[in-house]
Amino acid sequence: MAIALAARPALMNASRQTARAAFARGYSTPANTEEKKSSVLDSLPGDSIGAKAAYLTVGTGLATALVAKEIYILNEETLVLVSAGGFLAVLLKYLREPFNNMANDHIARIKSVLNQARDDHKASVQERIDQVGEMKDLVEVTKALFEISRETAKLEAEAFQLKQQVDVAHEVKATLDSWVRHEASVRESEQKQLAAYLIQKIQKDLEDPKIQQQILDQAVLDVERKFDLNVVACGSPRFSLELAKK
Repeated sequence: MAIALAARPALMNASRQTARAAFARGYSTPANTEEKKSSVLDSLPGDSIGAKAAYLTVGTGLATALVAKEIYILNEETLVLVSAGGFLAVLLKYLREPFNNMANDHIARIKSVLNQARDDHKASVQERIDQVGEMKDLVEVTKALFEISRETAKLEAEAFQLKQQVDVAHEVKATLDSWVRHEASVRESEQKQLAAYLIQKIQKDLEDPKIQQQILDQAVLDVERKFDLNVVACGSPRFSLELAKK
């Protein structure tokens, strides 16, 4: 807020200087009164002079009513707005002609390019017509061209048929590949489910005390059997001879 209050006098001074410069420029540059009147009238909305006068009267009355009723208070912001509007109007007035000239030059350049292209096309067509007119055996050439066109149409039909067959084969192959991938994924998921089920079942069975006791008994029997075999092997004559040799 303090920054806005501090910047307001600077804006007022700038707007006043702009207004003074505009008034001084208006008094210093001589202009034709009729041209000014016509430019002012042309800037107003409406097609006829009556409509323009009506718009001007309504606008003036509305502005007077707003100021009289204190709906709109004339202050330095109004001066800034008027100055900015005048600057934009002057800028638009002086920039309109260069932009119009640039647009006209661009349009003329495009027209020249199109005209040149049309002339070149007409010349090429005329040259082709002259070349065809110089042909003597026109009937034979026409027959040959007809045969060539018929053969071309036949080849195009065959090529189109082959293309359709290839497309159908590609679609069938893609469908079969998708089926194979689907079956492989289903089989893989089933195998994973089966393996998970078996692992879970084995883990669950291993948690059973009876099965743990059976496994322990079987392990003890296997160890005893292996120990008995080693004892028998150590007591055999062959084992004694091998020990003596060593």
